[in-house]
Amino acid sequence: MAKQHDLAAALAGQYLSRRGFLSSAYTGLTAVGLTGLLARDLFGGAASAGMVPNIVPHHQPKARRVLQIFCPGAASHMDLWEHKPELERLDGQPLPGEENMMSFQGKNGPLMRSPWPFAPAGESGKMISTLLPNMARHVDDIAFVHSMTSKTNTHGPGCVFMNTGHSTEGFPSAGAWISYALGSENDNLPAYVCMPDVRGEPPNGKANWSNGFLPAQHQAIVMSAQQPVRNLETPEGVDADEDAATRAFIQHMNQAHAEAHPGSSELHARIAAYELAARMQLSAPEVSSLESEPEHIHQLYGTGDPNTLKASYARNCLFARRLLERGVRCVNLYCASRASGVDGLLNWDAHKTLKSDYERHCPVFDQPTAALLTDLKQRGMLEDTLVLWTTEFGRMPTRQEGTTGRDHNPDGFTCWMMGAGVRGTSFGATDPFGRRAEIDPVTVWDFYATVLHLLGFDHTRLTYYYNGLDRRLTDVHGNLIRAVLA
Repeated sequence: MAKQHDLAAALAGQYLSRRGFLSSAYTGLTAVGLTGLLARDLFGGAASAGMVPNIVPHHQPKARRVLQIFCPGAASHMDLWEHKPELERLDGQPLPGEENMMSFQGKNGPLMRSPWPFAPAGESGKMISTLLPNMARHVDDIAFVHSMTSKTNTHGPGCVFMNTGHSTEGFPSAGAWISYALGSENDNLPAYVCMPDVRGEPPNGKANWSNGFLPAQHQAIVMSAQQPVRNLETPEGVDADEDAATRAFIQHMNQAHAEAHPGSSELHARIAAYELAARMQLSAPEVSSLESEPEHIHQLYGTGDPNTLKASYARNCLFARRLLERGVRCVNLYCASRASGVDGLLNWDAHKTLKSDYERHCPVFDQPTAALLTDLKQRGMLEDTLVLWTTEFGRMPTRQEGTTGRDHNPDGFTCWMMGAGVRGTSFGATDPFGRRAEIDPVTVWDFYATVLHLLGFDHTRLTYYYNGLDRRLTDVHGNLIRAVLA
């Protein structure tokens, strides 16, 4: 024991001496540096951006990034994705059992067939609307979920519910949860980007991409082809050395202020945002330079189409691909915007004139979206990119009384997935008229439980402690949709 004590004392003296301290500090700093280098591999780039994930993945992920395409206004499932022969057979007759039904905007009239025929597509022969000839080429790779349900029939709460798992504002979006879990793979770009349509923001606006109670740096950065990042150029008369010295001084002051207010996530997020903005002075011009893409890519997407709405959405689709391939973890891409005084003009809310509304919207959506899927696939990016198509709820199989449009229907609609870890299939179904989810009903929480699973996370374990509870994207619900998994 005495010899062991003497050895311990000798070792302690060695490390407490000046020479021992400097030697230990050198090796310790080397370990710190190595840890920093390894952090990108361990945490997907989050560490160097100040966003170390709350937990490491629970299992091997299939997907590394997510593209979510959102069509606000409640796109009609039985006019786009889910063929209903009974609507054709019984067109003009009352909906059996609900002859005097009152829905969101009042009384409903008789059943109304889709104004457009459906046709088989792909090797599977999946029936899809002839309004979507370009999307029809991808049906064999898409996992259609035809039995989605919502808990609200109002657009604002419906959009927020589809994006956050809660029908009230103040909760983190799915993209914010992905940012919190994974961080960014590129220190010079955000982890989470929202791309609103040129026509404006969706119902309830920024609540759809909010960080909620998660640290503020996980809210989406809004970028789009029609909203270039401003103030990227260094002001005239400021040289590079002066600019670097100014940034270093500001960073020092910010860090001191942050240390004095350790509990303020908004402050830390603001500092991180300014630092990211400085780095984006170099990265943003390159990533947003759509002109660098070859002409055949522009033709594929339709960026020069004479339909200005289509061309704008096509540029956003191309911009989304460029962001994803440069390490952005989640991109929300919107096709259409808020409701308008004339139903169906700005989004898919076709209460009065379904035929003319969708013959305006589908050409905007079809080619650019299909081109984005084709581009991701031919670049090999679909192997680790999960693509989601979502809308807030569906529409009624009947015509709204006195109109040729359809009212809101939260009881059954379609969303779909494609890409990493997903197989082509059709899961669930509404009843023969499209009124209610009848076979294997699916909730928003089930949908996101499956998304998180593909990203490597057990949705019940990806939590954040807030206001006395371990909060999660799926609230207290959610089951995997195993049938869509490859």
